[in-house]
Amino acid sequence: MNPDCLFQAFTHPKLQLTNRIVMAPMTRQFSPQGIPDTNVVSYYERRARGGVGLIITEGTTINHQAASSAVQIPCFHGPALEGWKRVVDAVHAVGGKIAPQLWHVGAIRKPGLGPHPDYPTATPSGLLGPGKKVLEPLSVSEIEQIIDAYTQAAVDAQALGFDAIELHGAHGYLIDNFFWEGTNQRDDEYGGSLVKRTRFAEKIVQQIRRETGEDFPIILRFSQWKQQDFTAKLAQTPAELSQFLAPLSAAGVDIFHCSTRRFWEPEFPDSALNLAGWVKQLTGKPTITVGSVGLSEEFIATYREGKAEVAGIEELIQRLEAEEFDLVAVGRALLANPDWPNKIRAGEQDSMRTFDKEQLAELI
Repeated sequence: MNPDCLFQAFTHPKLQLTNRIVMAPMTRQFSPQGIPDTNVVSYYERRARGGVGLIITEGTTINHQAASSAVQIPCFHGPALEGWKRVVDAVHAVGGKIAPQLWHVGAIRKPGLGPHPDYPTATPSGLLGPGKKVLEPLSVSEIEQIIDAYTQAAVDAQALGFDAIELHGAHGYLIDNFFWEGTNQRDDEYGGSLVKRTRFAEKIVQQIRRETGEDFPIILRFSQWKQQDFTAKLAQTPAELSQFLAPLSAAGVDIFHCSTRRFWEPEFPDSALNLAGWVKQLTGKPTITVGSVGLSEEFIATYREGKAEVAGIEELIQRLEAEEFDLVAVGRALLANPDWPNKIRAGEQDSMRTFDKEQLAELI
């Protein structure tokens, strides 16, 4: 195995990285009252020192009462911004780059949870899944307030010195609730066909682009699968995927972060391309692949069993060398091994720790 391709510079007009390794966003709930403290600073600084080209933070919630489902999830507004400034400075001091993931949990939040427990859960159509109508749909005025909150978070990120932002549009959270027919049955401009269901995200991206300028990188993370349905697919065919991506790409998304549970699985029949491979081919824009990189078990099995063994990355390297995708997001392997990139580069895979969540307290 020759890992050199992982350590080639990534040169994009808006974002330059020393290598192709990205720290995947991973929810932690380690921020007291939503404010990142010194432990959060150390957590990210340690991964930057470990050789990661770009850190994408855990999900950080925008300034909307229903955005968060737990008080320990970090905010990206108010007093929390001072904590994030310390994170940015620490990562930059050791040569790293970092982007906050901007998040609204949408239908995943149960009423009664989070910093504003009495506020209703926000969903496009009041649906928690197909046929599960238990809430009131968002009004157009509140949708516009949420778009403004995403935009303000991006503006704040730019002012704090972050190198990019990522919008969390995957896994059954709010932006994805608008994407998915199972939770979006609106009959206004924000609902309808697959293309029309991209309108909410499109307007967020357009407004962020207007306020931050043309040179600030916008990453969008999306998934076919949902927490409510691991077999779900937004797009059943490459043609449908192309229709879904076109308005988002035109709105100003610079990089697509294509969330899958196993990076090696083909997205559609009759092609070995994974989701990131298809998205790169269809949009011509850089993509990030993710999904069980360096580990033997996908993340759901890991959370159930608590462990995952170290696995080889030969197929990952072959796909990267073939330019199927541009960047590789590493998650749990970086929890167990904060210096995962440096160990890969030095050929020290044999010294890697297995992922065991019972033994990770000192690393997270």
